Amino acid sequence: MKLRLVAVGTRPPAWVTAGFETYARRLPREMPLELVEVPSAARRNVPSARVREAEGARLLAQTGARDWVVALDERGRARTTPELSGRLDDWRMQGRDVAFLIGGADGLDAACLERADETLSLSAMTLPHALVRVFLAEQLYRAWTVLSGHPYHTGH
Repeated sequence: MKLRLVAVGTRPPAWVTAGFETYARRLPREMPLELVEVPSAARRNVPSARVREAEGARLLAQTGARDWVVALDERGRARTTPELSGRLDDWRMQGRDVAFLIGGADGLDAACLERADETLSLSAMTLPHALVRVFLAEQLYRAWTVLSGHPYHTGH
């Protein structure tokens, strides 16, 4: 199973890239986490709905027909770390790759939410989109440690 984080934006700060890579490297070979960046849409004098639509099309172009698609949205379902670990195990048992969609400044287009097999909320608050990359990578690593019995999750 491959995990892909598909995100709008191509030039995050160096600390974001370093943070994402730190956790992506910790995941096992059989569960690699890849970052796929798509360019932001032009915003000048363009309504936000059109921006979301263009970015949504770019995100969806990076998903495969058999991918399990998880849209990240503050209105999605919040999960605890053990619950996320259970979802990670479920996805692994399905034998499908998982694509996590992170929208741009205007959020995800309705087409992304419609394509999603599930919607996940990392927080009821709106998070900086670059920070979501690091946060999600760390949570996926933490969920994997729960599955593997590694003490990272408990802090011991």
